[in-house]
Amino acid sequence: MKVAVTGTQGIPAQYGGFETLAENLVGENQAGKIQYTVFCSGKNNPTKLSVYKNAALKYIPLRANGIQSIAYDILSFIKSLRGYDVVLVLGVSGCIFLPVFRLFSKVKLIVNIDGLEHRRGKWNGLAKRFLKFSESVAVKFAHTVIVDNKGIQDYVTETYQKSSVLIAYGGDHALRQVPENRQNEILNSHALATKNYSLAICRIEPENNCNLILEAFTQSGHPLVFVGNWNISQYSRDLKTKYEPIPHIRLINSLYDLDSLYVLRKHCRFYVHGHSAGGTNPSLVEAMFFGMPILAFDCIYNKETTEYKAAYFRDEVELTNLLSSKEEFFKNNGLAMKEIAARRYTWDVIIKQYWDLYNFEIQRVPPFP
Repeated sequence: MKVAVTGTQGIPAQYGGFETLAENLVGENQAGKIQYTVFCSGKNNPTKLSVYKNAALKYIPLRANGIQSIAYDILSFIKSLRGYDVVLVLGVSGCIFLPVFRLFSKVKLIVNIDGLEHRRGKWNGLAKRFLKFSESVAVKFAHTVIVDNKGIQDYVTETYQKSSVLIAYGGDHALRQVPENRQNEILNSHALATKNYSLAICRIEPENNCNLILEAFTQSGHPLVFVGNWNISQYSRDLKTKYEPIPHIRLINSLYDLDSLYVLRKHCRFYVHGHSAGGTNPSLVEAMFFGMPILAFDCIYNKETTEYKAAYFRDEVELTNLLSSKEEFFKNNGLAMKEIAARRYTWDVIIKQYWDLYNFEIQRVPPFP
């Protein structure tokens, strides 16, 4: 079976959830039954590997994000019109091309629409309208639509009257064996002690409520380690300027070293998750495997991911109050997170769902929209 993966920055994963998904799909390849090709950005990947984890890598000479993502996706689609059984599309940026793709190709299209990209605060009105239109085209012309959260699934049903397949993300790749002396070394390098800080990890964007989290911790006096891309935009730079001088707040630039991420997660007191847009967020799923209490922004996506068993906040006051709650308030929170993660979010479970979907699509003959 030949499967092309489009819409990511590329692998090895060094950006976000879709890249991690692509890397784990090709890394757990059903004993070689799938021949994967992953389209990668030539601009975002200066070291151009031709093969990674037995997957072929093909490069598009454009950036995979921002305005160039549309042309990047379209070029990937053109290059995958022939020679594949399935094209797995991650995201909707270039999906305006799908009617043309369906007209000239018999390759099966499976589109993971991610979160509701058109609702993200970083986009202006024109961009939001385009993304909403591109989403509608994706839902109409995909052979199968994948959603990663029950909240998104309900949205697709209500908005487009179309069924979708719910497949979330794995997070057990975040677990690893790190010697105790190495753990202490990493903690010491950040001047941290076990269970004396809370942790947040995300892209520094408005819809992730970064300002809300930082302000609550500023007022509460509780130590916070916040990992993110602090120099990516005016928004992130303004937050860094305002909150970096505060002694009990530690702002760390994006980390991709898995040992360091493992140690920061394992030894934190709380994991704080501020995402308000999108569906099942990979960083939340990864944190759930560590069994610490989760404090998550109060929205349907986070509640569905955590099966309504985390602690939730809607503003700075509610988050500040949670930080001051007694330990017994969180007694079952962390245990529930770990149980849910082991049951729903291992890569073995996720990859089997993708494998079954590939086989289903190859065998059926769907109507043209």
